Amino acid sequence: MTEEIKKKDSKNKNVKTILFSVIAILVIFIGTSFVGFNKANQNILIVQVGEVVDVKTEPGIFFKIPIIQKTKSIYVGERLYDVQASDVITSDKKSMIANCYVTWQVTEPKKFYQTLSAESVAQSRIDVAVYNAMKKIISSTTQDEIISGKDGSLGKNIMEKISLGQYGITVTQMEVKVLDLPNDNKTAVYSRMISERQAIAAEYKANGERDNKKIRSATDAMVRQTVSEAQVTASQTEAEGETLYFQTLAEAYGASPERKEFYNFIVGLDAMKESLINGGTMTIDKSSPLYSILNNQQPTQTNSAVETQ
Repeated sequence: MTEEIKKKDSKNKNVKTILFSVIAILVIFIGTSFVGFNKANQNILIVQVGEVVDVKTEPGIFFKIPIIQKTKSIYVGERLYDVQASDVITSDKKSMIANCYVTWQVTEPKKFYQTLSAESVAQSRIDVAVYNAMKKIISSTTQDEIISGKDGSLGKNIMEKISLGQYGITVTQMEVKVLDLPNDNKTAVYSRMISERQAIAAEYKANGERDNKKIRSATDAMVRQTVSEAQVTASQTEAEGETLYFQTLAEAYGASPERKEFYNFIVGLDAMKESLINGGTMTIDKSSPLYSILNNQQPTQTNSAVETQ
């Protein structure tokens, strides 16, 4: 009897344990169905009967009504998308191949969910929007302007024409990776561009030669004028020197006999110096005062002559 009671109690305990575990699981399940968790760079849409009734933008725990309300997570951080390469036509009817990429993000999660819902659908809309904007900008630009204008303004102008606001999307950056010519007409276009650059170079060279001639002519005229003025100044200076020279001679010859004699003596020395420098020969009488001076003697009255070289 006692053993039967023990078996019965043990069986009741097992039933209670199982029941308690089931109740705990149900409580946890029901509790978690009321609670959700939002992460960074993510928005949670609360959808009730197909309509978005709330948007959770802040990271953390939030509450919802189970079964009635469902959640949809939308990533709102930046994403990179490589746009498919496409053919575009310039304003001068030349074909080019454009390849670019964009960074984009969802700025209005509710509108994004209602219009696109999936990222793959969003990418197809981005393809169309970028192509239309690129076509609009490039169709108003010549091929030469596109090839030579690599300052980044093309991507900026294209980005300004991209419109995706109706889908809750914003393009944050747009860059053209490749903007090239089709292979079949690259050679012809490059040859034409080389010819144009050579023509420009020839024009620059001709202008340079023309300016060179002008500068040379002006410089030659200035040199001639400077030389002419210098010759006039030299003639005036020479005339003034000759005038001063003759004044000095007049003063020397018109002065006292002693000064006149000394002047003649100095002039004679200069003449002798020039003669000897040039390899000449001079005959000096021994009675000449110059002979005595040259021989460091007192002047004599002898009539004999000496030859000096």
